Amino acid sequence: MPLKKIVLELARTPEFPNGSSNHGYEFVAPLDGQGHLQAEGWTKHKAACTVRRFWDGADDETGHLIHRRDGKWAFSYQPGDDDDEPIFRFDTHRFVAGEYVSVTEHDGVQRPFKVAKVTPKVV
Repeated sequence: MPLKKIVLELARTPEFPNGSSNHGYEFVAPLDGQGHLQAEGWTKHKAACTVRRFWDGADDETGHLIHRRDGKWAFSYQPGDDDDEPIFRFDTHRFVAGEYVSVTEHDGVQRPFKVAKVTPKVV
């Protein structure tokens, strides 16, 4: 199961009516041929499933893609649940360019992101 690097960019919001390529996430995850997340691949490659949050005007944050005890997927930057950013229906999304996904960020606001790019993870 190949690992992919996925780039999410902020989609249209009231603050950014045209979206923003300067706000988003870059993460690594195992995807099947249709672009769906593969939980069994994640189990085998947890350490490689990293995330980088980039946000114009703020320092980058790095962490991991995790599967929480409550069954939800999230981006996590520190041990514990306090900073986890849950991803709505992450396991049912197709990660192909042009698709959308929602992430509940640190401030508790759920924001839309567009899949900007999916490329093979270079080892």
